[in-house]
Amino acid sequence: MSSRKISVIASVLVVSAGALRAATAPQPVGVRSALGPPKGIANRFYISNRPPLRRSAFVKLPIGSITPSGWLRGELRLEADGMTGHLQEISPWCDFNTSAWTDPAGQGKHGWEELPYWLKGYGDLGYVLKDERIIKDASKWIEAILATQDSTGWFGPRELLHSKDCDGHADLWPNMLALNVLQSWYEFGRDQRVMPFMTRYFKWELNYPEQDFLRGYWPPIRAGDNLESVYWLYNRTGDAWLLDLAKKIHNHAADWTAGVANLHNVNFAQGFREPAEYWQQANDDKYLHATERDYDQVMGEWGQVPGGGFGADENARKGYIDPRQGFETCGIVEYMHSFEMLMKITGDPLWIDRCEDLAFNSLPAALTPDLKGLHYLTCPNQVSLDRNDKSPGVQNGGTMFSYSAREVYRCCQHNVAMGWPYYAQELWLATADDGLCASLYGSSEVKARVGDGTQVTISEQTAYPFSDTIELKVSTPKVVRFPLYLRVPHWCDRPQLKLNGRATGLQARPDRFIVIDRTWKNDERVALRLPMKLSLRVWHKNHDSVSVDHGPLTFALQIGEKWQKYGGDDQWPDTEVLPTTPWNYGLVVDEKDPSASFQVIERDPLVDRPFSPATAPIALRGKARRIPKWKTDSKGLIEPLQQSPVKSEEPVETVTLIPMGAARLRISAFPVIGEGPAAHEWRGGP
Repeated sequence: MSSRKISVIASVLVVSAGALRAATAPQPVGVRSALGPPKGIANRFYISNRPPLRRSAFVKLPIGSITPSGWLRGELRLEADGMTGHLQEISPWCDFNTSAWTDPAGQGKHGWEELPYWLKGYGDLGYVLKDERIIKDASKWIEAILATQDSTGWFGPRELLHSKDCDGHADLWPNMLALNVLQSWYEFGRDQRVMPFMTRYFKWELNYPEQDFLRGYWPPIRAGDNLESVYWLYNRTGDAWLLDLAKKIHNHAADWTAGVANLHNVNFAQGFREPAEYWQQANDDKYLHATERDYDQVMGEWGQVPGGGFGADENARKGYIDPRQGFETCGIVEYMHSFEMLMKITGDPLWIDRCEDLAFNSLPAALTPDLKGLHYLTCPNQVSLDRNDKSPGVQNGGTMFSYSAREVYRCCQHNVAMGWPYYAQELWLATADDGLCASLYGSSEVKARVGDGTQVTISEQTAYPFSDTIELKVSTPKVVRFPLYLRVPHWCDRPQLKLNGRATGLQARPDRFIVIDRTWKNDERVALRLPMKLSLRVWHKNHDSVSVDHGPLTFALQIGEKWQKYGGDDQWPDTEVLPTTPWNYGLVVDEKDPSASFQVIERDPLVDRPFSPATAPIALRGKARRIPKWKTDSKGLIEPLQQSPVKSEEPVETVTLIPMGAARLRISAFPVIGEGPAAHEWRGGP
């Protein structure tokens, strides 16, 4: 899947911030289309990159500035009431009394990645929801972690200081996660102990012997996480030596500039962004291009499937590119996080399109609709979520498809916690020119300082992505001029904008921003419509199969589901999901007008649980024929696709398609039915 290259941001000018802002002529008042905010200036009210780091086009708002509502708040609430909110009752790695993360001597029973994986999502979940129970509970863990720092600056489990996995040297990977926990805690509550704590630890890293730094398998591959935390602290303290540490981290990290450094799905999902992170300091565009090139290479080979992920059911393997290959739940949330970061670093809205693709079409199906369990692998084509071993068709043995809240899916069980909370924090961004950007559309309220420093409130009402209309209300205590940026997704070529009920007539292009730069008064209204049209994508590398899109949503065949418990207990069951209706269909498509082959069925877009078959707010109806020889193999894994068009003598049937995210059992990459000499016979199994 070829992708547009990232737009290159101009070099930083070596002048004072005030002089640079004065030299940047203000844009004319009105409505326009733009690639992004002006370059080379910094937002005056929110922390962004200090020189010599490249200026940030978009800036994360302080945690608590955004209050999500609508379906997203529903998902967050389900998460709080579900597995993530109760993992201390389920996971042995989240036992406060036995964890090495809560013992100043670091001698507890469990001390690797699981606890900080969970805590960084759990804490942020509480902050986003303003849930006092979760906030108080998270603070208990954070207090314990802060207490583990010794006189050298090291913190966390002592066993990690001399890890056998790192040849007896320090394993820095789990601490990278814990640093994320502390960053969010500071952003939310301004705990003044955090920055000195991080400063002492980073001085320890700076002084750690070069030859022993970032040893082992995981730390160098995931060093971009460490780099992000160093820049976070530098932007708040201005300590120049932190940039020396950043250079040290980059020099000892896996070399993603030389090509794809690792094909483990989670390693890639978070590691590929490291060159673009370092680009902020290095001032060399080769680093920016390396991130985009690595993304293109992996997606071009293993990402030729719907859902926004790539086939790596542990590792991406040569030849395993069929949509029956899975993407780990850890990989889904790490990829989303990378895309959110890259949007702010580069200013390119295409990264947020990619985040939406995963968030709407893959992440929901990785969990049960009530968020009380998850599975390891989510596949675009996946017709039986039984407990049986699927290897070698998927790489790992054991159960990979059934749902569980228990430690059977040890890393994902904890890491999934960050998916929706991090997403909610990125709905709105501050801009370099002291404005606001609606980055990820969703019902919400944002409070932020803009223009001359006035705090405004913008209320957003929408059922997006199940509706194409976004309505904004601007509340301000006095008139204030500031720019409001509205993202135009790549799939929308005719956005429609109304300002205070009047059409603007603006013609904006995809992958750009509509900018409303004006003096705002209280209670002004903006209505943005992003017309969603039906379209087909053809996956040539996967035998010319097709997927059906409507705006940002991709659709899957609705398959009858039988949920049956096979383990666990009544509160946290281990569950299989088995098909009760046929799934082996090829689509009958009008070649001259593929979109005419489907009827859009719109239901109530304001349901509480949109990612469930029974309540999905939108569905499609189309024509299909069964392909009788398309079956599952001896282990219950769907057989790979074969070349389209495919012959079928079966009768034409009307089938229903629902959003991929609502379909736990799913066919989303379909064979196409054909006739005549160009159509292929489906070859049966042995």
